[in-house]
Amino acid sequence: MVTTITLAEQRTLLFNISWQTFKIMLTEMGSERLTRLAYNSGMVEIMTPLMAHENSNRFIEGLVIVLCEELGLEVKRTGSLTLTRDDLECGGEPDSSYYIENEFLVRDKQEIDLASDPPPDLVLEVEYSRSKVNKLQLYAAMGIPEFWRYNGSVLRIYRLESGEYLESSHSAVFFPVAVREIPRFIQQSRNVGEITCTRNFRNWVKQQLQ
Repeated sequence: MVTTITLAEQRTLLFNISWQTFKIMLTEMGSERLTRLAYNSGMVEIMTPLMAHENSNRFIEGLVIVLCEELGLEVKRTGSLTLTRDDLECGGEPDSSYYIENEFLVRDKQEIDLASDPPPDLVLEVEYSRSKVNKLQLYAAMGIPEFWRYNGSVLRIYRLESGEYLESSHSAVFFPVAVREIPRFIQQSRNVGEITCTRNFRNWVKQQLQ
């Protein structure tokens, strides 16, 4: 059975797919593609980002870098990194992922293997249309400490506690900056431009840190 949903992204769902078949799909589709895949409990979701999706994703990444700069944090951007766990038979490719606290452990790595490497410290999913794969369950199983979900108007922050995500009012990575205000800057960028808005965001972050 195949179902397709279209909004700011296109989502195609495949059901009753084995883990072995999913791994073959990853290999045969290769890394030079726009689509992002996720697998959990026999379901494969193939997501193709459209302009609104990618614009939000890339703009948020620019703001994440500003946060790291102003807080004096090192960061390794790993983008839509393919994250798989054979022992759990689950896999995903977030819109963006970042190593911050554990950046020094993967600084010189060109490939990540979750069997021996830590997972990213932060992942972002832009979901104008909600994924049918349970991303909270998926990333919690992988032990990712913080998960951001942006739906086009609200940024929700989930922090991993005792193996489960709990929604939080703030980010542990970027405390004390109120990063849930990021959607306000996304909207502002559409009026004043991304460079001007990024400069405004930087000034706002500096005020938060005073």
